[in-house]
Amino acid sequence: MGKKVRLFSIFVGMLFGSIMTLPASATIVLSNTRVVYNASDAETSVRLVNNGASPSIVQSWIDDGEINQDPSQLKVPFMLMPPMARVEPGQGQTLRLMYTGEQLPGDRESIYYLNVLEIPPKANAKEGENYVQVALRTRIKLFFRPDRLQGRSIEAPAKMTWSIVEDHGVAYLKASNPTPYHVSMSEVALDANGKLTQVGEGMVAPLQALSLKLNERPSRGARVRLSAIDDFGAVRVVYSDLQP
Repeated sequence: MGKKVRLFSIFVGMLFGSIMTLPASATIVLSNTRVVYNASDAETSVRLVNNGASPSIVQSWIDDGEINQDPSQLKVPFMLMPPMARVEPGQGQTLRLMYTGEQLPGDRESIYYLNVLEIPPKANAKEGENYVQVALRTRIKLFFRPDRLQGRSIEAPAKMTWSIVEDHGVAYLKASNPTPYHVSMSEVALDANGKLTQVGEGMVAPLQALSLKLNERPSRGARVRLSAIDDFGAVRVVYSDLQP
């Protein structure tokens, strides 16, 4: 038992590895909780700030949903600058995203993810101590939005349709999205005369559906209470009736 072990923060396997959930707090903070890239834009940007007391090296990249893929092996239709930067304490850095023109669906949004990996400076360990070097990753949604899509993204949650379906005797709440926009749901609940039953969360892709498992069938007259996240990260609550 001779050595003391000092926990520095959390450990993230490799630079692009999976995240282990241990107590930690990021010092690199992004200005956005999601990014919307309109097809007509020449570029868009994301601002990040180092709120810590020490400089950090920041590695940034975009993935297509493969969270653990080596960034050097990813093929996405965006250029991101700078991919690596040193951010001094109290200072910021602007990430520039540019669409490279590859063909993407024109009738609906496409989704990618922006990754920002924070690598702190090497810790000064005393002799006889062990420490864990830390890398914290923030990953947010990046929506590529074609021009002239029907409707508006803010209207999409209210246009969702909801129904109860069964599969092998198990009941599900089915969310159908008829719009060309992604609907991000921070909370889905069933409201029966003011009594809320939590169902789940998730995201429904454009023109797709998502089924959420129910512990029991809802009572007659129950409505769906949806908490949807808009383009600016704000939560908007929408109530919808269940379809027969």
